[in-house]
Amino acid sequence: MWKSICLAAGIFACIVGVEMLLIDSAVIRPLNGDGGPRTFTAPDWAPWTLLSVGAVTVLHYVSLPRSLSGGQ
Repeated sequence: MWKSICLAAGIFACIVGVEMLLIDSAVIRPLNGDGGPRTFTAPDWAPWTLLSVGAVTVLHYVSLPRSLSGGQ
């Protein structure tokens, strides 16, 4: 189970990092209609950090043993 969580977190971080590289800013609008829309702009270091953390997490997934319980 922990292997699948590590893989999912790594892939998610990589996808969000690539999205931040491709998109300069995003407009966030509240669902309930209170307040106006807000613009989110990621810092320059965020996409590369997410990509590297995601890649390291996926590589950690590859290095984990097949089963932590000692079975097959």
